[in-house]
Formats: sequence, C-alpha cells, structure tokens
Amino acid sequence: MSKKTSTKKPTSKPAKAKAAKKAKATTAKPAAPETKPTGTCPKGGDHEWTEEGAERFCAKCKEPEVTKSKRAKKAKATKATTDKKMSALDAAAKLLGETKEPMNTKTMIETIAAKGYWTSPGGKTPHATLYSAILREINTKGQEARFKKTDRGNFAFNG
Repeated sequence: MSKKTSTKKPTSKPAKAKAAKKAKATTAKPAAPETKPTGTCPKGGDHEWTEEGAERFCAKCKEPEVTKSKRAKKAKATKATTDKKMSALDAAAKLLGETKEPMNTKTMIETIAAKGYWTSPGGKTPHATLYSAILREINTKGQEARFKKTDRGNFAFNG
C-alpha cells in the first residue's frame, strides 16, 4: 500500500480571513465624537454651553465658545500684525543694498548694530556666523543669492 502525499502547502490563515483583514484595514475609521471645550467658568465650575441661534456661549458667564477655526483665524491675524525681528542675514542684505559697496562681515556687524537693524544676542563671534550664513546662501541659491563675493572676506549686494 502506498500513501498519498498532498501537494498543497498548509496555509496559516484561510483566504477569507486575509481578505477580511485587508478590507478592514482599508475602511475608514469612524470619526471620533466631537469633544466640547472645557474650561473653568469665572462664575464657578465648568462652562455650561448653550446654543442660541448660530452662537454657542456659556449660560453662566455669557462667554462665547471659541472653536478651532476661530482660534486659527485669531492666531493668523496676530502673527500678521506683529513686527518680526530682522535676522542678521536680512540686515546685512539691507545694509549692502543701501551702501552699494563691498564690506567685510566685521564692518557689516558694527554698522548694522549702529543703525539699529539688528543686535547680537550675546554671541562672541557674530561676524563669523554672518560670514558662514552668507556663504551658505551663495552656495545654495547660486546666481539668485542676495550676496556676491567680491574679494577674500568681502561681499557686495547682488542686485
């Protein structure tokens, strides 16, 4: 008597289970329930939000509810109105654009500080930092850089 051997390889999971797992992974997960912002009410305890028309406000203190979209709009508005501090690189470009003559970085730092465009935050070698930043801009932007090297250690405005 001869034994019949099966040519089929045993599978670890049935095909149906694999297909179900793949379908489950591709289906969208249900959205998490929207959580109401909690905070402490000045009148005591947590805010108790009530709706009146399209507005939501606290029944105790009458403070309007601030949603994520309102917070984002408010943050964008404050960022646009605040004056941003000028960097040393931007100040150097402005200075070289005004003077129209090549300068070394030590002279640039002194003149930038004297004109009030930028002040060093206390570093020992701001001229070396500016030098490397200018070279990095020239190397990365090429012909479109704001600076050009005229001589050893000297830069001019490229405009």
